[in-house]
Amino acid sequence: MFDSNEETCWNSDQGSPQWVLLDFPQAVRVSELQVQFQGGFAGKTCRVEGCLKDGDFEKLTDFYPEDKHSLQISFVAFPIWGAPPSHRLKIVFENSTDFFGRVVVYALDVLGERA
Repeated sequence: MFDSNEETCWNSDQGSPQWVLLDFPQAVRVSELQVQFQGGFAGKTCRVEGCLKDGDFEKLTDFYPEDKHSLQISFVAFPIWGAPPSHRLKIVFENSTDFFGRVVVYALDVLGERA
């Protein structure tokens, strides 16, 4: 998912919701999310949550990817202005295009800046 290798991916168990948790050594402000799903196994209703080191997660934004196997860029039309600093990000896939709730991610990039 992070190695830029098209042969590797992250796949969830079945059932909803599913999530990916990212820890950063420094606080960051997220401005853009780039994700590539496997067609048929994409998140439908998704959200990004953030928190400081030991804080509680709070919702930063919702996003609604398409069910396709190409790189999708979220927040381009609606960037997260004034996002609070976060040491941890949780990308939550509330539901999936797969009947069993599985999600397959081939690429995931988080863009932003150090807070």
